[in-house]
Amino acid sequence: MLRITLALLLVCFAALQSLAQLGFALTNNAKKVEIPIEIHNNLIVVPVILNNQLPLRFIVDTGVRTTILTDKMYSDILRLPYSKKITISAPGGKNTVNAYIANNVTIDMPGVRGKGHAMMVLENDFLELRSSLGSEVHGILGYELFSRFVVKIDYKARRLILMTPPKFKPSRKYSRLHITVEDTKPYYVTELRMNDTTIISAKLMIDTGASHGLFLDTESNNKIVLPPQNIECIVGRGLGGDILGRMARIKQLKIGKYVIPDMITSFPDSKSYFDTLRSFKSVYRNGSIGGEVLSRFDVVFDFPNERIYVKPNSTLRKKSYYNMSGLSVKAEGQTLNEFSVANVRQNSPGYLAGILAGDKILKLNGNATEGMQLSQVNNYFDSKPGKKIVIELKRGSEILTKEFMLVNEI
Repeated sequence: MLRITLALLLVCFAALQSLAQLGFALTNNAKKVEIPIEIHNNLIVVPVILNNQLPLRFIVDTGVRTTILTDKMYSDILRLPYSKKITISAPGGKNTVNAYIANNVTIDMPGVRGKGHAMMVLENDFLELRSSLGSEVHGILGYELFSRFVVKIDYKARRLILMTPPKFKPSRKYSRLHITVEDTKPYYVTELRMNDTTIISAKLMIDTGASHGLFLDTESNNKIVLPPQNIECIVGRGLGGDILGRMARIKQLKIGKYVIPDMITSFPDSKSYFDTLRSFKSVYRNGSIGGEVLSRFDVVFDFPNERIYVKPNSTLRKKSYYNMSGLSVKAEGQTLNEFSVANVRQNSPGYLAGILAGDKILKLNGNATEGMQLSQVNNYFDSKPGKKIVIELKRGSEILTKEFMLVNEI
């Protein structure tokens, strides 16, 4: 009987050891590793290698539970077996998206080894990250990374620092903020000043995988009211396509002791914004804080102790504007150095100048766009109100020149 019990204990111990080896771990018994990152449209992009073979680039996203590969083509290259096929309903039930589950996937980053991961594989690139970011992006890393490590994001120095929880010692230069981790996602309760007379306490998801600054759900609190000065536009993108809504400014957002005034805020259409991948309403909340706010700080996520630490960088008090041209631009071509107009906001400067969706952008203020990055193109439209833009376009076989002035509409 003793031998049987001992044998069972040894089997259980071996199983526990096997489980401990699954998930992410730092290599060579390191306690800390620094990974160079790229920042595109306030999103954090890291290099990964799938199954020791395929080098790809993933977004680091606190808003998703499971690792996501955005195009089945890459998992087919690796001949990954799929354990199941699932169908995801997009907003309003208008579209469905097919996805597959691959198990026991290896995901490596510099200095980090990840074994035994489950990965959701989208049948096609419904999120269109490549064209919207102007960079090769193939997937999303989520909770598995944050649950294993204390994660520091240095947006200015473009570094992601992973530390084992016992190694982490917070610096006095940082402000400590309490969060809750619910359904694998971080939430922070803070004060919003909607206008001169209305202050509310809001529960916000901290979402590194969203490029916006502040996202508010008007249905979550009757004091969250769309400001009278607003513009109708596309406020994001999910599995079902574009998320419609309005952009406006609220009086201020507080992050600990720091205040961001005149905060540009997205107010999504309630029928448009629900995204099954991000499970927006799985936990009650009033909205989310995204990369446009987070990038103003060095941010340390400590999920195990339900804390974040923030230290402002030089961009804390920068003045923000929202799409003063009214043009949304996407990158195209094999090397993503060709650009076309994806959308034109109604009654915007670009709209009034006669620019149409589908127009190819050849020159901006006399400078050829060939060889530019998408961020450089967008910089022309984000500079300052009153700036004159001369844009050369190709529409079919025609070459057109249009002029307009950037206008701050909110």
